[in-house]
Amino acid sequence: MGRGKFKSKPTGRRQFSTPEDMAAGTSSRPKTFRQKEAEHEEESEQESEEVSENESGEESEGETKVKRLALIRQQRAEAAKKREEEKAAKEQKKAEARK
Repeated sequence: MGRGKFKSKPTGRRQFSTPEDMAAGTSSRPKTFRQKEAEHEEESEQESEEVSENESGEESEGETKVKRLALIRQQRAEAAKKREEEKAAKEQKKAEARK
């Protein structure tokens, strides 16, 4: 059964720049705007931020994640070792109780 028409786009009134706004330079986007240029600018900003972080002695996200994961692995290994020791002690206690 049909459910009626589904409108994938917003149905409200859209605000477009008028020719006067574009000529005056008050439109929301410059005339020569390109998405690739915007992406390139964002990438260059991110790179410059990363470089400044590295120069200031701060660690990048990747390095902090690696250190955090190494710490978690170490804690898990210690916990596993402790469990094994407790299990062995429990087994030994049972064996002594049987004698």
